[in-house]
Amino acid sequence: MSDAVRLLDALARRGERVATAESLTGGLLAAEIVAVPGASNAFSGGVVAYSTELKHSIVGVDADLLAERGAVDADVACQLADRVRLVCAVDGRPADVGIATTGVAGPDPQDGHAPGTVFVGIASARGIRSVRLELGGDRESIRRATVAAALALALADFDSDAE
Repeated sequence: MSDAVRLLDALARRGERVATAESLTGGLLAAEIVAVPGASNAFSGGVVAYSTELKHSIVGVDADLLAERGAVDADVACQLADRVRLVCAVDGRPADVGIATTGVAGPDPQDGHAPGTVFVGIASARGIRSVRLELGGDRESIRRATVAAALALALADFDSDAE
């Protein structure tokens, strides 16, 4: 069973929903989620905020933070994950879990970060956190590895609740 299936099952059992904010993955995370039959039971939607400006204007990431540190940053990932829950509210109810991806897929560095530098943000009632990843490979493999890591990290919140 894939992590996307397991995550959606865990969310549906709790009556919870997830939303995504994506930069370097460009919609791959949302696509992986909606590939699961019945995803609409737990997936509210997502935002592809590829440009730094959209991270602020659509998702609501602090403009000063973006100007100071750029988009490839742990705090940016946290704000993306947290604020996309409100952006993707359904009937006035924010999503329970937000997952965000930001980083450098390559081939060129960005904001002083090498390709493969990625931050995944996870926000839920269980807290807000980001994880830095250092991934290798080409652009496509970095993007796919980011999606796999994002799903695994979101799922880990549910696995830790079961302990």
